[in-house]
Amino acid sequence: MNLLKRSFLFVTLAACAAAPALRATQQPATGKNYGVAASFMHFDLDWRIAGGLPEKALLVSLQGLANRHGPQLYIVHPPDYQWEITGPLFDFYTRKHGVQWHELKSADEALAKFASAARGYVVWDKTVGASLNVAFTIAGVADVVVVSEELIPLVERHGLKPFDDLRGRYAGQTDAEIYQDAYNKYWDRCAKDRVMLMGGHAGAVRMPGMADWGVEQKMFFHDLSANIDNPAHAAELALTRKIFSELTPGGYVFGWHSYGKDTEEQYTTLLSMYGLRMEGLHNLPNLSFNNQFTFTPGFKFTNNHSVPLDAKLTAEQKVYISFVQSDSIGIGVWTKPGRGKLPFGWQVTMNWTEFSPAALEYFHESATPNDYFIGGLSGPGYMYPNSIPADRFPILMERARALMALLDEHIMEIMDNTAADGNVGNADLTKATVDAYYREFPDVIGFINGYGPARTRDLRDGRPMISYDYYIDPRRPRDDVAADLNELIALNAKRPYFLLVHVRESNDVNSLVEVTKQLEGPIEIVPIDKFLKLAASNQTYTTRYQDPEDPKHFEGYPKE
Repeated sequence: MNLLKRSFLFVTLAACAAAPALRATQQPATGKNYGVAASFMHFDLDWRIAGGLPEKALLVSLQGLANRHGPQLYIVHPPDYQWEITGPLFDFYTRKHGVQWHELKSADEALAKFASAARGYVVWDKTVGASLNVAFTIAGVADVVVVSEELIPLVERHGLKPFDDLRGRYAGQTDAEIYQDAYNKYWDRCAKDRVMLMGGHAGAVRMPGMADWGVEQKMFFHDLSANIDNPAHAAELALTRKIFSELTPGGYVFGWHSYGKDTEEQYTTLLSMYGLRMEGLHNLPNLSFNNQFTFTPGFKFTNNHSVPLDAKLTAEQKVYISFVQSDSIGIGVWTKPGRGKLPFGWQVTMNWTEFSPAALEYFHESATPNDYFIGGLSGPGYMYPNSIPADRFPILMERARALMALLDEHIMEIMDNTAADGNVGNADLTKATVDAYYREFPDVIGFINGYGPARTRDLRDGRPMISYDYYIDPRRPRDDVAADLNELIALNAKRPYFLLVHVRESNDVNSLVEVTKQLEGPIEIVPIDKFLKLAASNQTYTTRYQDPEDPKHFEGYPKE
């Protein structure tokens, strides 16, 4: 691997201090944008290329350009959109930031309001999927909106002139050839501390909900493959590696991998090997707007600790169960009925302090006493620690420590699927990785590990590391979940038994209450901070790391 020789510490700290994405957290406590007048639009769920996608692509590109001049345009999505809180966050901006809203009901109205933010338009080719990403890259570096051919008359009515036309340009070319051409033409003009992986949905449906952020920040858009097992993807993989090697160390890969090309595990493994961090989903909306608000004056994060941080507890002869939901709060069940009925740990995407502060404040403000926030996933962004180069790890975790301190978080959640595929495979941490976490986080009360079940466990200086023993798939019948948990309780007969349960996003909390009523005791459902304090008192679990004989890397990735 091409490990850059530049000072990682200097460049990363400089990026943290100076990157445009951090400007929101640098605003004064007086609330720079309090009372701002802004526009909003409602989107539906039609993201078909042959349906609603072309207009949405136009509007999110326009949003990115308009929001360069302040928080001017916000999109409200339906409640069943994957990022479910655009409506509640809209209300939060009204209530806490005094935003004065004006609704725009059509693309025509949006262009009448904001066409002056653009210098022209670029046409993408609906028969060549990759051309949309190239068009988004051009939109960012050339200050133009993205249109398909049927929308040309609309934008020209608002005075916009043609800048570029991709129709026919890439006919018959591979994605590797298309993105290489875009790299040759535009990479030098794109941001170098972040890149937009605009993958996710593929085929007849595309969902570039995060494109406003990439356009606003002048990112390079692509959906290049990280699939090392498919020889047909070799050229794409080579260009992916080249781009990663040229990003600022510790930089961001925004967006998500292509569902049609590779896997989450392959992509996260690869970016971790370069000391980069994944952030967001391809359909995470409104960051170009959210980024421009700081926390409200006087706001301070205060977590719902169930026990003092220095508490010494003693576990009884029973089964202790704790539930944790990762996958970020905004794509889970935060707004659905039942939250608060059970103690829940919620993994927070810590980097939202940099580009979506209002979302974090909204979650903390609306938390119940049973909601407890933990850091993750694996560091200051989503990454696989077994694959992070040793010289990059300390600097990344220094950033994570600072963010956890700001958020009053005292538990780090770790996930490494370098040698796993989804919930199947080896999700354990090497001893070297465990050593590194204990060294870099001396003040946490403990660590949790895994996504599906894992076997890494430890206890040092009264601070345990416990892996998940069970994963609750939302599709699994609740009676079967209860039977599975009861089987685990029976198999792990030594008491106390510490049963850590990962709750997949979209699980209904009310249904989990019913599950707990079927469990065979003695059991106690406890918050995750109390759970770790109890686990520190009696190590009935075996210290274990990834075995040297275990598979080391997912699907053939070599450690470089």
